[in-house]
Amino acid sequence: MATALFLNLLNVNKLLPGLMGPYSLLIYSLLFLIIFVETGLVFVPFLPGDSILFLSGSLAALDGGLNLPGIICGFIIAAILGDFVNFELGRHFGQRITKSPRLKKLIKEKSLKASERFYAKYGKAAIFLGRFVPIVRTIVPFTAGMSRMPYRSFSKFNIIGAVSWILIMTLSGFFWGNIPVVKNNFQFVMIAIIVISLLPIFLAQLRARLTAARGGSRHD
Repeated sequence: MATALFLNLLNVNKLLPGLMGPYSLLIYSLLFLIIFVETGLVFVPFLPGDSILFLSGSLAALDGGLNLPGIICGFIIAAILGDFVNFELGRHFGQRITKSPRLKKLIKEKSLKASERFYAKYGKAAIFLGRFVPIVRTIVPFTAGMSRMPYRSFSKFNIIGAVSWILIMTLSGFFWGNIPVVKNNFQFVMIAIIVISLLPIFLAQLRARLTAARGGSRHD
């Protein structure tokens, strides 16, 4: 089932255009909801935010496609509100969630620790930088809320990060998504976007393991 869902997401560039006419409002709502949920609910960090933004931009370049100013404004609002919701979840329920055996299972411990290290390393700027790193993008606002980050600082980096992320990814799709070589290999482009965006997490985990291994060897 997971494989079928993943393949459908990769082929969404072929599915969406046919639905644009009769189901335009539903499609816009679904796209905005995906971005809101990915950024707003700490329990679902696996949604394809980068791919959705790139795809939406490429569909906006088609005749009769998505409205570019409309999706950019909608995505920015969804991303900002999502981070605020996530921040409030961390601020008011973070300790309860992470200490509850039942709720804690909904958040992968590795992902939570990676987000905490990311936040500890970059501080307030982690809210901005985390926008460009899947999984961390979802969990770092929750971590900031748990850490009692000041509202003013969070709001500033939240808004700047949301605007930057949405513009870069959506406009990249708009200008490059319909280049023949990209359009004809869209599935591979989506996979490449996912892999490249996940690369910083893998490198951080690898560095942490190497550091731990060196520390262990010194003690020996």
